[in-house]
Order: sequence, then structure tokens, then C-alpha cells
Amino acid sequence: MTVQDSPTGIDTFTAEWEAWHQRRDSALAHEHGFLAVTGLHWPTPDPQRFPGAPGTWSAGDDGVIVVLDEGEELVIDGTVVRGRHAFGVIPERGGVNAVWGDAVIEIARRGGLDLLRPRHPEHPLRTAFAGTPAYAADPRWVITGTYTPFPEPRPTTVGAAVEGLQHVYDAPGRIRFRIDGRELGLTAFNGQTPGSLMVLFTDATSGVTTYPANRALQIVAPGPGGSVVLDFNRATNLPCAYTDFATCPLPPAENRLPVAIEAGEKIPHERKPIAR
Repeated sequence: MTVQDSPTGIDTFTAEWEAWHQRRDSALAHEHGFLAVTGLHWPTPDPQRFPGAPGTWSAGDDGVIVVLDEGEELVIDGTVVRGRHAFGVIPERGGVNAVWGDAVIEIARRGGLDLLRPRHPEHPLRTAFAGTPAYAADPRWVITGTYTPFPEPRPTTVGAAVEGLQHVYDAPGRIRFRIDGRELGLTAFNGQTPGSLMVLFTDATSGVTTYPANRALQIVAPGPGGSVVLDFNRATNLPCAYTDFATCPLPPAENRLPVAIEAGEKIPHERKPIAR
């Protein structure tokens, strides 16, 4: 008996999805989550000030440096710093959070460039957050596919939500699956845990009911014979669906699905340009 055949199974399936969706929204609404970001700034060798952050900032071959004014301080990994502080070279997709009062200043590296993102709990995008709309959970969107690893991971360059920025990810393999008898495929990247996978995709709902640029789906590690489960009910927005201050990757061209995936998260209620 499948989930679809059992009322109890459907109730459990829906309850588990609703709990997952609530956890997603709670994480988004965290006081220093992406909804709290008030700006996206790119330090250069010339020291400059940025709104929502203390001190003057610069970046070069040795990484990001801040010079704090008298009376200003940051807390980094539990240590109070004053005056001049060098963050060192931050690895690609790495980052450091520096606490400033009730705010956090994120220093990170994306697409080969250093960036600065202040995160303030009182930011209106966060305080007015009303939850993310989504399709109702539907077991028919839980699809079994087959993962085939590449002989070697393939470095894959993709665009970003920020114009002119690019990301490079190692793609370990490709997933094949069928929807309504149609064979489809997605290039996979590494997931959040060892062995797991993640796909970025768009589909025929993109720009209609779902965010135009991308959605993401986490997939547990493949089973015997490369079997994988794609639960499109758990297709999620990336931060760029909520704020212009995100550098999210775009899907590779081959991940533009020609079918409508009417499952997962939809365009956020609050999506609108954020004043820079």
C-alpha cells in the first residue's frame, strides 16, 4: 500500500511536510537570518564606510580589514576586537560573523570576491515576514530516480543572482527520472551532508507561481543501484527569492525542466526590490 492509498499515510505525510515547512520559515525568520540582511557591499583596496556597519573596510590579497573608530568594537568568536582587525583570507563560500551590538556583520567570499552583509534584527523584511506560500503537499510529487556518478566530478560554472558574478561547483553526477512518462534529468551538486546531493532547477512554473531564477532540492545519499528519491514537495526558495542582497547560484542550463513542478515553495509574499 502506498501513501496515496492510505488516508492515515496521507495524514502522516502531510503532517511531516507541514512540520518541515514550519522549520524552514522559522530558520528564515531567525534574528540574524537572510531576512535581516540590510545591504550587500563589496570592499575594495580603498577604505570605505558601509551603511549598517561600524568602522572603515578594505579588501585586498591579504583579505578583509576593518579599522574601528574609538569606542567601537566587534565580537568575533567570543573575542572582543577594537581598532584594526584583519580577517585574513576567507575561502570561497566561507564566512565570518562579527557581532556588533544586536547586529551581525557577515564577512564572506563569493565568486572570488569579498563581501560584507550587515544583518539587523529590526529590518522590516524580517519583522513583516508572513511565511512562505507553498503548494499543498502531494505524494505524487515524490519521485524515484537513478543517480549516475561521473567518472570524475565536473567543475560546473553557473551564474548568480548578482549580475556579473559566477559560481563554480563540482558536479559529481546526474539524476534521471520520469514525470508523466517523460524522461528528465538534472545535474547534481554535493548536498549538505556527506554523500547527499542537491539540485538547482527551474521548471514551467518558474516566474508564474514559483520564483523565476531558481529553486533547490536536497536529496539524501543514493541507495543501492543509485536509487534516489526526489521529493519535490520540499523544493525550496534560495535567499535571493526574498532579498536582493543574496548571491545565490543559478541552475546550470541543462536543469531547466520543460514540465510544471507544481510542488514546493512558491514566490514569497514579500518579494519586492529592497532599497539600496
